[in-house]
Amino acid sequence: MTGAAGGLQGSTGRHLTALLLGRGIPVRAFVHTEDDRAAPLRALGAEVVVGDLRDIAITRAALDGVRRAYFTYPVIDGLVDAAGAFAVAAREAGLQRVVSVSQLAAGPQALTPRMRQHWVAEQVLDWADIGAVHLRAAVFHENLALIADTGDGTRLPLPMGPETTVLPLIAAVDVARVAAGLLAAADRPAEPVLLLTGDVLPIGEAARLLGRTYTDIAPPQWHQWALDFYGSAHAAEHLSKLWEIFRLLGEGTGLYQVTPDIEKYGGHPPTSLAQFAAHRSR
Repeated sequence: MTGAAGGLQGSTGRHLTALLLGRGIPVRAFVHTEDDRAAPLRALGAEVVVGDLRDIAITRAALDGVRRAYFTYPVIDGLVDAAGAFAVAAREAGLQRVVSVSQLAAGPQALTPRMRQHWVAEQVLDWADIGAVHLRAAVFHENLALIADTGDGTRLPLPMGPETTVLPLIAAVDVARVAAGLLAAADRPAEPVLLLTGDVLPIGEAARLLGRTYTDIAPPQWHQWALDFYGSAHAAEHLSKLWEIFRLLGEGTGLYQVTPDIEKYGGHPPTSLAQFAAHRSR
């Protein structure tokens, strides 16, 4: 079994590796670079393969002998290429189930290029006939906390309009729990797309739970900050568009709801942002 830990969206790969190894299931983790994220995976007991998911030769070798896999990819260029190489290699290897991390509003008409790419990646994995289940996840607690921890540590600066703007959220560990439940029992029935939202909060309340004060900033200013902080035009564009969507939706009119599939497949109630914040402050 492989956890494609190179994606590290909220460190879901690391959480998943620990969960599967804890169940006695061997894990082969695929990472992009040999860095300080690879060593903890080895320390947990995973076999680690270093390479580029877009490289079909490396990906084929990594999936040799694997029957179930987890696919995630960072917010950089190359998602569709990686999904294509992975799908071909997974089909050749005869995989029984693939769990992929997608985004909550992925679709062909989605309002960010990244969301549209996620939808294309879903289609590619579906065509490969490898038992794909796509986890369309909300905004990770961890990614919001990362922004909150910048600057002087007193503000959460985002271009989301008033503090009543609603944000759907989820903890990385909850995504990992759902993935673990699906991968540990590949014959367990599941819909091909699962929507995963663990908490729904106004951005002002989310900031307060993280010990910060929400500050609305101009979209161009945030975009420039994101370019400097993430060092990726792809990430800056995607996140700027994402915050714009939430800003336009405003209070959400009940659009977002906590989803039961987190507990159904993960075996644990979803982690609220309040619980996440309390845990990280210890």
